[in-house]
Amino acid sequence: MITSQTSDRTFFAASATFFALSATLTIVGCASMSPMDAMPMPGGWAMSMTWMRMPGQTWGGMAISFIAMWNVMMAAMMLPSLVPALRHYRQAVSATSGMQLERLTVLVAVGYFFAWTLFGMLVFPLAAASAAADMRWPWFAHLIPSVTGVIVLVAGALQFTPWKARHLARCRQALRHAPMLPLRTSAAWRQGMCLGLHCCLSCANLTAIQLVIGVMDLRAMAFVTVAITAERLAPASKLVAQAIGAVVIAAGLFLIAG
Repeated sequence: MITSQTSDRTFFAASATFFALSATLTIVGCASMSPMDAMPMPGGWAMSMTWMRMPGQTWGGMAISFIAMWNVMMAAMMLPSLVPALRHYRQAVSATSGMQLERLTVLVAVGYFFAWTLFGMLVFPLAAASAAADMRWPWFAHLIPSVTGVIVLVAGALQFTPWKARHLARCRQALRHAPMLPLRTSAAWRQGMCLGLHCCLSCANLTAIQLVIGVMDLRAMAFVTVAITAERLAPASKLVAQAIGAVVIAAGLFLIAG
């Protein structure tokens, strides 16, 4: 018989292992994309090879590579805030038998990351189209540094909106009402998807910062990870979100002025 304490140790050990693996793969992937491999563009910036098709590579192959990279990266970035949510879920359904609890927990996590996969599938064509425009029209490429600053500025301003507060609150509460739903496979999947969708919406502005600064930029990735985790877990989440917004607005103004 699996005790609650043993089950919790297994859960945290598996979470730590998965985080370590995804973080290592992300760091290795970022390191493999040396800044020297980036293409200098009009306007004084460089395009990452993430958005460049390799010789013989199809758009489909490029999309699959991006989604694989995206999923690994999102696992590393979102696990610090997801694990406490999954812990709340496990406590809410603690009357469930050991093996079923583990299976339901995995299904919630898979549903959560499937939502992020869908988000990545929306990001890829938009980013690829922007990269193609940069390559085709020099005047468009010249605008990118200024556009980056504006996007960062808007992302910071969104931290102060009711929209942000609403979705952030839903992220924090999504799995706390698990006992109200049947403890079935389909319910666990829906709960994970629901949390993932609210998380995608809540984090959309912060994720946009990473995308415009550099999808494989470790510094941007670290900042976004810390920001998302802090605003999700801190007791005064609204104040933390607004403090993050102030920092991001300052960064956006600096980028625009530069």
